Amino acid sequence: MKKWIANIGPGALVTAAFIGPGTVTVCTIAGVKFGYTLLWALLLSIVACIILQEMAARLGVVTQNGLSEVLKSQFQNKVLKWSLIGIVISAIFIGNAAYEAGNISGGVLGMSTILGTPTINLGGFTLNYQSLIIGVLAFVLLYIGNYKVLERSLVVLVLGMSLAFIIAAVVTKPDVSLVLKGFVPVFESEKIFMIIGLIGTTVVPYNLFLHASLVKEKWKTPEELPLARKDTIIAIIGGGIMSMAIIIAGAAIQNIEVQNAADLAKGLEPVFGVAAKYVLSLGLFAAGVTSAITAPLAAAYVVKGCMGWKGGMKSKEFRSVWMFILLLGVVFSSLGIKSIEIIQFAQVANGLLLPIIAGFLVWVMNRKVLLGKYTNSWKQNLLGCLILGVTVFLGLRSVWKVIVDL
Repeated sequence: MKKWIANIGPGALVTAAFIGPGTVTVCTIAGVKFGYTLLWALLLSIVACIILQEMAARLGVVTQNGLSEVLKSQFQNKVLKWSLIGIVISAIFIGNAAYEAGNISGGVLGMSTILGTPTINLGGFTLNYQSLIIGVLAFVLLYIGNYKVLERSLVVLVLGMSLAFIIAAVVTKPDVSLVLKGFVPVFESEKIFMIIGLIGTTVVPYNLFLHASLVKEKWKTPEELPLARKDTIIAIIGGGIMSMAIIIAGAAIQNIEVQNAADLAKGLEPVFGVAAKYVLSLGLFAAGVTSAITAPLAAAYVVKGCMGWKGGMKSKEFRSVWMFILLLGVVFSSLGIKSIEIIQFAQVANGLLLPIIAGFLVWVMNRKVLLGKYTNSWKQNLLGCLILGVTVFLGLRSVWKVIVDL
């Protein structure tokens, strides 16, 4: 057991990052609205996540640099280099701000079930005070830098909630033939945003940057790549199984419009009965706080690498980035918009931004001057380009749908 724990690498953190409020919310709604019919989209997301995160891990181990540092080093033309850096930073800022709003809203979703209505009226404005509570908690933990013990304990709660969904999925005794049929791809226009949401909640763009930065702390030589791959594959498959269980448990919920944590918790009622909403509320709060810490931190690491800042986590520049992302998250989650809607928007925003980051990653992974014999094989390039093509297609379809619906 000690050896197994010692070998746990960054893959577990990647999984913990995407098993958050967004995953629980989007997967439950996918199950409630469309039954098992979007299991294929989630399977596609898991495969895409493994392929892209393996590339990020390989880049980090071989070069001993993060993705943002590598991107900056590959361009000599200053105009082109800073244009691309601007695109990357903009994408990360937009994506992480949306994701942070979703994280905080997820924590609020959990708190409001136990504490009641999370809004107060100030001078004609409706203010979500629970968003401020979570924002202040995340700010304090990030500022003092002593958040690892709390984060690990919260991750345990998140994993506990996820395992509860796996048990619930088994207890509901789903029709196996219908479940298997759900893995057959079917594109329908009314499902397009949900498909993008499922991809956005599984393949989180900032995780590609975070993974490349974390692996170099654990593995120092290319000879250790098999360990990094094994860690990545096992962790992501585990997270994928949990996500599928949430969809299956959600499919057992009949004829409701998901509005709050109590509605989401109906998928756990076969296991926990009337206590289900409290189990889910605790898990959502834990997932929200954990992700509210990691999302701004990841954005700060990306900007630090792009700008070449030398200071550590307590430098003014580093802190200014995560403070800005955290502030945006608190503001957007306090505007009186329903938490469910904010979380769904965050996942769709991530899904739309994914092609930009994935495109940079696939390009970098073909730079022999950088990776030598560890560049992508033709099979890896084929899979990477297929993923890129699918995400671009889905993004364009969603934009077209919005135009048509206007």
